[in-house]
Amino acid sequence: MIDLHSHLLPGVDDGSRSVARSVAVLTELAGLGLTDICLTPHLTASRAEHGIPAAYDTAFAALLAAAPASVRLHRGAEIMLDRPFGSAAAANRALTLGGSRYVLVEFPRIVPRETVLTALGQIVAAGLVPVLAHPERYSSCSVDAAHAWRRAGAKLQVDATTVLMKTPRADRARQLIGAGLADILAADNHGDDRSLAGAAEALAAEGGKEQADLLTVGNPRAILEDRELTPVEPLALRSTWARRLRRFFETGDE
Repeated sequence: MIDLHSHLLPGVDDGSRSVARSVAVLTELAGLGLTDICLTPHLTASRAEHGIPAAYDTAFAALLAAAPASVRLHRGAEIMLDRPFGSAAAANRALTLGGSRYVLVEFPRIVPRETVLTALGQIVAAGLVPVLAHPERYSSCSVDAAHAWRRAGAKLQVDATTVLMKTPRADRARQLIGAGLADILAADNHGDDRSLAGAAEALAAEGGKEQADLLTVGNPRAILEDRELTPVEPLALRSTWARRLRRFFETGDE
């Protein structure tokens, strides 16, 4: 599996606080089948105009020296669009996912649908492909809004662990997958136990092995290789989904 959204670059944001912690998490994730991970520390669009902070480069060098060889590390950033994405940031591939044309972006949780649409369109006009992080978190997210954001040229990254929760946000995440609007899953690991494994297993058990593979392997790999993504077919989640969720929670699985 390939995870393109993580906060395992040590000591630079609200994620992992140390190299040792990041190494422990990477080792555990490798055991669950992870082969590649993109380190995407938080960065505002305002700061992104000045490029990657030197502290991020130092942290990456330290982690790379200690990380398990079984997981390939890639670099990027999760960019909070506090202002329009500037020309200097758009031209800097150090900010994108693995140096591709795909860039991971986010918004405040309370954000109007049209604000998201306008910002995504500006990034597309700059020649990049915005990957909208965890769209299910945003108050304006709906199946209709997600269709509009994707028509504008964005790709949608649904949080893997949210899919297994019992919350309105989780309902939105499952609706996006059910409608074939999710392009990739990612764990958004912050130095904890979040992974792709539980959601991939649960989707496969619901008859969605092909979708799970595209969401966790095929499309993430296409992003790293700067290729077009494969559309993910809608997945009709059966009535057993709620019971399956309860079992995941009762047994402590993700």
